[in-house]
Amino acid sequence: MFTGIIETLGTVTKLEQEGSNLHLTIQTPLASELKIDQSVAHNGVCLTVIAINDDSYTVTAIEETLLKTNLGNLAPGDLVNLERAMKLGDRLDGHIVQGHVDQIGECIAIRKHEGSWGFTFQYNPALANVTIEKGSITVNGVSLTVVDSEKDRFSVAIIPYTYEHTNFQNLKIGSTVNLEFDVVGKYIGKLYGLYA
Repeated sequence: MFTGIIETLGTVTKLEQEGSNLHLTIQTPLASELKIDQSVAHNGVCLTVIAINDDSYTVTAIEETLLKTNLGNLAPGDLVNLERAMKLGDRLDGHIVQGHVDQIGECIAIRKHEGSWGFTFQYNPALANVTIEKGSITVNGVSLTVVDSEKDRFSVAIIPYTYEHTNFQNLKIGSTVNLEFDVVGKYIGKLYGLYA
């Protein structure tokens, strides 16, 4: 389980295809603190550390992960948001994040305000995912509060610290992002569909 509070950024240094799998090597100061078999969220996608080498480590994304996330679009030099799994007893400063991306969204608007940024993302409502105003949403692994919610889109506000310490700084109109919708809302929606 994760909280959506990004620890640091990592830089993609190598991408290696093996069959339908993709091995990603990430350079980050966090590498020295990792262990083999540890879970780390990459842009909100939970992946297992399989190798560590000095200031970098390697994870593997399988075909299913590549189809449902933006990891397959990464290139060497790209920044990824990193968060290690939450420890029992830690503060839950964000919200409950599983590291299981529901779908890819697209950035359709960016507005700079005095001291903050507003981002609007579009998604496919046919996949039964919903947002509500003031509810939680995870975008590229970042725990955020929904500002405006419509049937197929939502907006969030980004403070300067989040902008500077995540890959939100590199998002452009048309950029794809990983979306994980609030797990409580997903369960309620599923139950409503079963018993309505």
